[in-house]
Amino acid sequence: QVQLVESGGGLVQAGGSLRLSCAASGFTFGSYAMGWYRQAPGKERELVAAISSGGSTLYTGSVKGRFTISRDNAKNTVLLQMNSLKPEDTAVYYCAKDRTRGHTGQADYWGQGTQVTVSS
Repeated sequence: QVQLVESGGGLVQAGGSLRLSCAASGFTFGSYAMGWYRQAPGKERELVAAISSGGSTLYTGSVKGRFTISRDNAKNTVLLQMNSLKPEDTAVYYCAKDRTRGHTGQADYWGQGTQVTVSS
């Protein structure tokens, strides 16, 4: 069965950095796009960054230049490096598997989420 397990969340001061990791299993990892989403209290879940099976990336505007998504197909892992964190980045971050090779934004499996809290 498909499993996505996130790690790396925590509490950090504004301007700091965190790296989120997602360990995937149960499917042919290299054949699917992967994404990181987040949901802040009282807000809808939003796509933060995505990476296709071929390695092309996209980011939501508020994180461009600060966050970097990458994948290691040998280790079935997708990473999200978050720099220059802001209090508005505070949210639960979810790893998700896309339905196809490209980043369609249509996830079919989700991790359990990891909390990121940025203090001012």
